[in-house]
Amino acid sequence: MAVLAYSLGKREINQYFSIKNAKLLSVAAVVLLTVFHTASRHYGGDDTCDWLLSSGRFLGDNVWQPYGCMLHKYKNTEAKFCLREKRIAFVGDSRIRQLFYSFIRMMNPEVKEVGNKHENIPFVDGDSTVDFLWYAEVNNSLKEQLMLWTEGSASKPHVIIIGAATWSIKLHNGKSEALFQYKANLTAISDTLEKLAEHSEVYWVLQDPVYEDVLSDSRKMITNEQINLYNEAAVSTLNTSKKKVRFLEASRQAAMETISQSVDGLHLPESTRDVGATVLMNSMCNKILKPIDGSCCQSAPPLSVLQKIAAGLFLLSIIIFLILGYSRHHKSRHLPDVESGEEKKPPVVVGQLNPKGPLMAICKMSLIMLYFYLCDRADIFMKEQKFYTHSTFFIPLIYIFVLGIFYSENSKETKLLNREQTDEWKGWMQLVILIYHFSGASTFIPVYMHVRVLVAAYLFQTGYGHFSFFWLKGDFGIYRVCQVVFRLNFLVVVLCLVMDRPYQFYYFVPLVTFWFAVIYATMALWPQILQKQANGSAFWNLALLLKLLGLLLFICFFAYSQELFEAVFSLWPVSKLFELQGSIHEWWFRWKLDRFAVINGMLFAFIYLVLQKCQLLSESKGEPLFSNKISNCLLFVSVVSFMTYSIWASGCKNKSECNEMHPYISVVQILAFILIRNIPGYARSLYSSFFAWFGKISLELFICQYHIWLAADTKGILVLIPGNPTLNIIVSTFIFVCVAHEISQITNDLAQVAIPKESGPLLKRLLGAGVFLVLVLILDKAIQMIKHRFLKQDFCS
Repeated sequence: MAVLAYSLGKREINQYFSIKNAKLLSVAAVVLLTVFHTASRHYGGDDTCDWLLSSGRFLGDNVWQPYGCMLHKYKNTEAKFCLREKRIAFVGDSRIRQLFYSFIRMMNPEVKEVGNKHENIPFVDGDSTVDFLWYAEVNNSLKEQLMLWTEGSASKPHVIIIGAATWSIKLHNGKSEALFQYKANLTAISDTLEKLAEHSEVYWVLQDPVYEDVLSDSRKMITNEQINLYNEAAVSTLNTSKKKVRFLEASRQAAMETISQSVDGLHLPESTRDVGATVLMNSMCNKILKPIDGSCCQSAPPLSVLQKIAAGLFLLSIIIFLILGYSRHHKSRHLPDVESGEEKKPPVVVGQLNPKGPLMAICKMSLIMLYFYLCDRADIFMKEQKFYTHSTFFIPLIYIFVLGIFYSENSKETKLLNREQTDEWKGWMQLVILIYHFSGASTFIPVYMHVRVLVAAYLFQTGYGHFSFFWLKGDFGIYRVCQVVFRLNFLVVVLCLVMDRPYQFYYFVPLVTFWFAVIYATMALWPQILQKQANGSAFWNLALLLKLLGLLLFICFFAYSQELFEAVFSLWPVSKLFELQGSIHEWWFRWKLDRFAVINGMLFAFIYLVLQKCQLLSESKGEPLFSNKISNCLLFVSVVSFMTYSIWASGCKNKSECNEMHPYISVVQILAFILIRNIPGYARSLYSSFFAWFGKISLELFICQYHIWLAADTKGILVLIPGNPTLNIIVSTFIFVCVAHEISQITNDLAQVAIPKESGPLLKRLLGAGVFLVLVLILDKAIQMIKHRFLKQDFCS
């Protein structure tokens, strides 16, 4: 009965929820959300600085999240660079002094709170000056100081942070007359503050709440009711139509959650006092340094030349398509899974290919790229920072594995690492990696080390799949190479143009492409050794092993000679493919970390195919892979090895040290998983269609997450539904998966047009692609030279 209900449940789901309907629903959701966010920005205010200063919430462990944008955590070198040749003044009472010390510690963490607390405190760091001026009340003395800056000879600060109220409440015992006087004094300085705000940044700090239960007797009159009245007076008086004076309210909101931890009930606890300083630093510096993970107070970057060219080409294709008209008869045809190396014969195409088909695919890609741009480059959608907790990683993990088991089905074939199983493997690994990125789990070293194994397993599959293809079929033709390269790189090349990012930014694609080229060169270069050639002689098997040994020595030589590695990959134009921010350090790190994964996959494929040819494996349905005794022994060893690695990874304390060991031992857990998954006959006979479906679009999922699921180039999270994190995850994930699936189909459609089987047209197109690439590289180099010249002129002037 349970089995029947299980089957009927899956059938009902599949009947009413097709991928076509899902994509239509996602398009409607994108349109509605874009309209909603555009209208909200237009009518509700689109200044992310106001969001930063006015509202937010704690994510946990004292991590402050402003409403709708991301905070950058400034290093002292960044803070010093931003504030060079600037003068900043903190004006107010002991609470402002507390904010002052938190601020200057961002420039110099060694600063101590010393000296008379009721006096001015100067701070100089290089050519930056930050002063604290003691003015505990809003009175004539404060007004005179402000007048000196506007009308006197005193040099005007670039930034003024000002606020006071608690002393007025304390000295006058909370009387209403004091509040009226406070309003009058604020009115007296409001014009001066407005005048200062014309050329300086002026922030009025709203008063934080107090914890009345622990206030001393001399401060008992400072109640939260009084503080609210004084804050209302400040806002009503200083919030003029010009709105030049900004209000810092974020630290007040943070204090409302943590003031109960205060020692004296008046001053902020250690857990909160850095919030105001971080908010101020982001407000001042984000527009100058433009950190990718500091989206508050940043406007959308201007379009680069390449982005304009890409937009023009996309627009031209849409216009041509509209002129030719829409064709309803074009259908997507599936191409081989080039990542795994398996290939099926494409369907026969009768007659000429309709030109409207490729144009339709390009038009779809144009609209999808517009969505990418709106999500991660335009000021339309909100962004938030990641925050890791065990529940944000492990609960979704459990959920997807339950779904994966629910969609278990009988496999069509029972060979080791058959197509359905490898798709399943790629699928669940990709889902784990997505959850890992979304939850920010890289901060938890045990999870980080296990995910490193998953990346190595992808490369292991690359070596296994491509080696198997070349070994069995011996197809070294240029058509096959172009199919693989196009399938791997099409989306990334488009994103490099649209999102203005270097090729190496999407590090996994350069890595897989490089290793494919290495596998191809290893197998194609003389002597070409194939299975049919090696069947009759052990000599050729030995020769192939010697080839693999040569590859291993090549890898070791490069791994232990970083200078040579950097010298090779720093040569132009090769450097343009592997540089990130002017350095190939990231490429070196990624390459070295999994340098043995591919050759491990190739060697495993060779051993497996030799054993299979010698009929030493039992791959029939329901039968163990080896004899019962050997199977049980191998299963025991595999389980122990798998658990041993997990225990070791869980004990890792330092990423650098564990990364040094990773290339040598990651293969242990990979091989253990393969044997556990394949030795029992019943395990080989089943697979999860849920995971396999995601496995078929794993490449697109990995790349698309950068901009339309995560945000700020993976540093944050895209927010489509503000105020409801759970619903936001559901909606953004749904759209993200639909987009990835559509891009996969578009890539397949365009590959059939871009990569013809005939060698003549193919060579012409390769020549055209080469010319285009050279022009892009030359244009990019010219732009960089012009930028460098302008920067040099600005520096000299």
